[in-house]
Amino acid sequence: MTSTVPRPGPPAPAAPAGSEPPEQPKGSRSGLAGLLDLPTELVRSLARSAATTPGRLSFIGAGLVVLSLLTGLVGTLSTQDRGDGTDTLVEHREPLAAAAQEVYRSLSDADATAATVFLIPGTEPAALRDRYASDIAKAGAALGKAASDSSGSPEAAEQIDVISRQLPVYTGLIATAQANDRQGFPVGAAYLREASELLRSSILPAAEQLYEVNAGALADDQDDVTGFPWFVAILLAGLIAALVWTQLHLRRMTNRVFNVGLLVSSAAVGLLVLWTAVALVVQGVLVGSGREHGTEQADRLVEARIAALQARADETLTLVARGGGGRDYDQGFTEQFSRFAGQDGRGGLLGDAVASAEGTTASALRSATEHAVAWGQAHDRVRQLDTGGNHRQAVLLAIDDKDEQSPATAFARLDGELAEVIGASRQHFVDDTTAASGALTLLAPGFALLSVIAALGATLGIRERLREYR
Repeated sequence: MTSTVPRPGPPAPAAPAGSEPPEQPKGSRSGLAGLLDLPTELVRSLARSAATTPGRLSFIGAGLVVLSLLTGLVGTLSTQDRGDGTDTLVEHREPLAAAAQEVYRSLSDADATAATVFLIPGTEPAALRDRYASDIAKAGAALGKAASDSSGSPEAAEQIDVISRQLPVYTGLIATAQANDRQGFPVGAAYLREASELLRSSILPAAEQLYEVNAGALADDQDDVTGFPWFVAILLAGLIAALVWTQLHLRRMTNRVFNVGLLVSSAAVGLLVLWTAVALVVQGVLVGSGREHGTEQADRLVEARIAALQARADETLTLVARGGGGRDYDQGFTEQFSRFAGQDGRGGLLGDAVASAEGTTASALRSATEHAVAWGQAHDRVRQLDTGGNHRQAVLLAIDDKDEQSPATAFARLDGELAEVIGASRQHFVDDTTAASGALTLLAPGFALLSVIAALGATLGIRERLREYR
């Protein structure tokens, strides 16, 4: 039997040079290459989906939901931060500014009181001794309060360090002056002048700078909590525009005027815009009122009161120094009194405060002006006695707080009026700023809730149209 062996076929033709190898099946791609292809495939899939009406509607719905939730998140955080900042003005910033001012005021009053004590013959009155001790204690407590928040402000910390180092030196000089005065040693007056010079050249400038730092921080925070929320406003405007465009687009597609879900979403956003606008306007107006009639008014009055205290200290030191040694203090009184109330007692810082005041504050300041006029006239009588050779009578008139014609009486009434108005101005700030914080109550959670409602409304509105394609 004959076996048949198949003849070999012709060899396969070789691939032409430069030709690409045949495409491999997708399953043969390596895992890494497949991962690299995923973004491309995703883009192609999204593009194919966007080419269909249901796909476009899905994209529109997802965009509305994301924009609604993003607006809610940003708005909630922004309004919460604004509310916390408003609370901080009352609870933190203003007390620090007040503490810095109290350091300045207490030390100025202590200097004036110490000088007054020296003019009283015999044993110093217990009331003045207690007043001096109280001033020093208040200054120390206020300095501690100011130091509690100085870590974030190197400038404030530097001024606190200066006051902390120099204040014991000042009180030591006053104690030495008083001890020498009790024993009748004239050197006591020299120690008093040295103490006063230390206070004015080193301690009070540091206290003034400390007050300016804290007052500046308060003003900056007031600006921050009343600034316009641009980012939130842009997001809200974008969300409103997107909702309007979507409803117009659906109307052209379906010939239906209303979409309940999108109407609910639009109503939620509209309510959110109205609520936010009203709350922020009210908050801004109240913070501004607290600033204008509270902190700014208090700043002017504090500056005026300190000038009056320094003038009073110069007035008494003029009599302590006597003769040629008192000329500088007399000149100092003239400068400080003019700064405080002008030449006639009706101008200066006090006059500016009267011009900007309203209501009961204006009435109280007009009364303070009359006391300033009386003080200036009484001071002139004291100087006439002193320059006429009646030094003892000049001293008695200067320190007699029972005599209606005495500078001591006029100054005490003036200082009392200023202290009362400063307290009222600070309370005005607290009341208005607290009310401003109240205007933002529930706005942050309301922002979150209404933005979620807007997102749900958009979802339901688009879902309703998608069902028509199934």
